[in-house]
Amino acid sequence: MPFALFLLGVAVFAQGTSEFMLSGLVPDIARDLGVSVPSAGALTSAFALGMVAGAPLMAGLARRWSRRGALLGFLAVFLAVHVVGAVTDSFTVLVATRVVGALANAGFLAVALVTAVGMVGPEAGGRATSTLLGGVTLACVVGVPAGALLGQLWGWRAAFWAVVLLSLPAVVAVARSVPAGAADSGRPSLRAELRSLRNPRLRVALLLGALVNAATFCTFTYLAPLVTQVTGLGSGWVPVVLALFGAGSFLGVAVGGRLAERRPGAVLTGGGGALCLGWAAFALAAATPAVALGLVLVQGALSFGVGSTLISQALGTASDAPTLSGGFATAAFNVGAALGPWLGGTAIGAGLGYRSPVWVSAALVAVALLTAGLAVRRNRRAPGRRTRASWPA
Repeated sequence: MPFALFLLGVAVFAQGTSEFMLSGLVPDIARDLGVSVPSAGALTSAFALGMVAGAPLMAGLARRWSRRGALLGFLAVFLAVHVVGAVTDSFTVLVATRVVGALANAGFLAVALVTAVGMVGPEAGGRATSTLLGGVTLACVVGVPAGALLGQLWGWRAAFWAVVLLSLPAVVAVARSVPAGAADSGRPSLRAELRSLRNPRLRVALLLGALVNAATFCTFTYLAPLVTQVTGLGSGWVPVVLALFGAGSFLGVAVGGRLAERRPGAVLTGGGGALCLGWAAFALAAATPAVALGLVLVQGALSFGVGSTLISQALGTASDAPTLSGGFATAAFNVGAALGPWLGGTAIGAGLGYRSPVWVSAALVAVALLTAGLAVRRNRRAPGRRTRASWPA
């Protein structure tokens, strides 16, 4: 893998830390700004919604810029809004900064995904995607627990300042590692790229990615109150639990990225079934600390292993959309990241307790499995169509 690809991962790490760190800060933000825990949890949904809208929009806008210029511009906006978020006393302003920061993050990730695959070629696209997304999982391993620890020591605002400091070297890394180049030319028109959404396999892959990621963030967003109120661990355990989930996610992306190039169907079918059963087991065993901690690690690995494989499948299927394919994948990923916390917060708000998001996660993966099964069955019935055993078939 080119060294420049790992430096792009540094920037993704900074942005991933911002996107996910609220999982350990939700209770503190709720108390400080005078809102409910589900309302504070909705900050994750606000960020994800900005990513959904921003990914295709920013990717389309970036067609006119050099890739290095686009990446640096998105990073600069991302850094600025975190300064505002760190100093505001208004929950409304904080929500606005999350949305704008998400737009910048979406644009960066959409361009970075296409840039990463372009660095290595389609034959190594799975590994390139997993390398880039390794920055996201590293954020879960290091950035999110560190943010939770900073929040406990100096308040949630300290975590926002930490993201600002992380973003500064990321700007330098991108400026030095990504060739200046020029705005891409010789590509299909924007209308032609949008027509690629008519591909049934791409639509199925994007839908499955959204469902699996919704399941991931439905539970992940509320891990802090789950482990303190249900598992019975002290607040000092929250960074440990988040680190366990992140370590699992890092392992899942690393293994899934390699398997995605050889046996994507096995990863998606076997991993998806195990993921569904794992969420159900977690909901049942959440009050048993040893079992709950083990399942946090396992579910992190399964969630990101399956999720990263779906992203690489979507990018490969949308090869005729070289600019917008990263936007499509990023948008689908974050439809789930918006839907999951909202569903989890709705379940909690209905008085179903802090186990309920885990049950919702199990149900979402079950829907994904059913959808995949129906897609494979329809594909097999289509006359003259060859099939293979993978979810987006």
